[in-house]
Amino acid sequence: MNDWEPQTANGKVLWHFTMSLDGFVAGPNHEMDWMSTGISPQPGLIEQYVETTGAVLGGRRGWDQFPDPSAVYGGAWAGPIFVLTHHPEDAEPAERVTFLDCDVAEAVRIARDAAGGKNVEVLSPTIGAQLLERGLLDEIDLHIAPVLLGEGIRLLDLPGGRPHYLHRVGADDPTAELSVRYRPVTRTRQGS
Repeated sequence: MNDWEPQTANGKVLWHFTMSLDGFVAGPNHEMDWMSTGISPQPGLIEQYVETTGAVLGGRRGWDQFPDPSAVYGGAWAGPIFVLTHHPEDAEPAERVTFLDCDVAEAVRIARDAAGGKNVEVLSPTIGAQLLERGLLDEIDLHIAPVLLGEGIRLLDLPGGRPHYLHRVGADDPTAELSVRYRPVTRTRQGS
């Protein structure tokens, strides 16, 4: 079943992640190597995001782990990147990257202006959570990978936070739960 609608470029603030089935978007130290082993993206998906993204908003911890602006979508995307940090003075300068020390709402305004009518992709669990709490997200796009990480950086980690109910885009009943079924891959199945 795939009720996913293609992405459109209409100035949305979009929290976008591939996530493990147990809710992690990165390993404990922001490792992303798990995404390149045994996971197949949907055909044409990356191209949709390359076409519809006008700016990226990320956080400092993720940037420090992956300080390469040409790595976004494997180098297929080349727009402005904004990194929200409390210490822009010690950030290593990079082409197309602007380090911001401001309120998250101001960072969104700056990124939206730079996006030129296309979407702003939020590639940070911390910033995404802040935007969700403040009602500044237009959409959450999750691609659930068939892997269980067991530990790492959660998509949403708000101890003591309130529930955030969502409506699934493109579904007949946007409040219906989504059912998925997986089988563990054994060593004999991996090789066959």
